[in-house]
Amino acid sequence: MAIKSKNTKMELKLAKALWQKGYRFRRNSKFVFGKPDFSLKKWKLAIFVDSEYFHGKDWEAEKLRIKTNREFWWKKIEGNIERDKTVNRHLKDKGWKVLRFWTGDIRKNFDICLLTIEQQMEELKNDKIL
Repeated sequence: MAIKSKNTKMELKLAKALWQKGYRFRRNSKFVFGKPDFSLKKWKLAIFVDSEYFHGKDWEAEKLRIKTNREFWWKKIEGNIERDKTVNRHLKDKGWKVLRFWTGDIRKNFDICLLTIEQQMEELKNDKIL
């Protein structure tokens, strides 16, 4: 079975909750640099749901645990980490706010992740009004 990069369980859970709260967004929009999992263009908010493994959470410790095909995985994951930094920098330079959540955080602390997004939206709305 292939590993999904779009429409993961945690992305779908977050999408459903955001939609129910009235937030309208685009999924993986090719018109927003880095194709965020969720983009709210009106508010310039990009939300990414990142896999701990593929995006290198606690990378310095975790990379030592990889036993097979080390060179491939180290290069792949370190490339992902650098790409994430590049995407963050580019979006921020264009005036976007970037939120990144680990899938495990969404799984274990869903309400906190959702509250973080809601608070960010309120802040962006207030900034736009002023």
